Amino acid sequence: MSVDEGEGPTPTEAPPGEAAAAAGQASEAWLPGWLVRHPLYAGWVWTGFWALLIVLDEFLDLAGWSWYLLVGMAALPTLLSTLAVLHATPRRHLKPQNESVLGHFFVRFLALVTAFLVWGVSVVMSASISTAVQAAVGNSEREVTSLGFNLLVAAVPLVISVLWMAFIVRCAWFLRRLRGWSQSPASSRVPKKFLRTRPNLRRVVVGLAHPGLLLVAGLGMSILALFLNAVELTFRVLT
Repeated sequence: MSVDEGEGPTPTEAPPGEAAAAAGQASEAWLPGWLVRHPLYAGWVWTGFWALLIVLDEFLDLAGWSWYLLVGMAALPTLLSTLAVLHATPRRHLKPQNESVLGHFFVRFLALVTAFLVWGVSVVMSASISTAVQAAVGNSEREVTSLGFNLLVAAVPLVISVLWMAFIVRCAWFLRRLRGWSQSPASSRVPKKFLRTRPNLRRVVVGLAHPGLLLVAGLGMSILALFLNAVELTFRVLT
């Protein structure tokens, strides 16, 4: 019997899995070895470098837009890695398995208390702002409306900063449950298919998506934006 030469893989052909692995290794050649071995340390060095530039920017009084660039660059690697890991992780991977009924209701209780406190603070601030506006511009309806819109515009950066802060804390909370606090966790809930053919890149991305690094870089960015920009702008409008 004769067998057609076109049937089946030739002896020189590699299996699809090995071919994909070889292609993945070739595409990872640009990654430095020290970055693959210590991704979290590299993330701390990166954040510290840009934080130092942010401090220098405050003393040197550079261009106004440079501050936004420096703050964004400080959190960029860990933020992009976090978004990539969380995007690739189905929500079912983080379903609580050992949460007690008491813990479930206690968390909801804390959420309701926090919501009430936020509502109370907003009511008090609204009353204070209304009184300040009336004292500043008198009874002129047009001036009151104009100043009110100016205050609303000034409050937008402040509100965005607070919401961004809550987003960062929430992402860090899920990262802690997903991959823990280790630099390169031996076991995690990150899907195995995530960057399966590029193990070195996976190690770097998972290492940079660290809850502590995200809190320092991302939350620090929010605090800086809150106290150095948004509040300053609000006070400028009030005065």
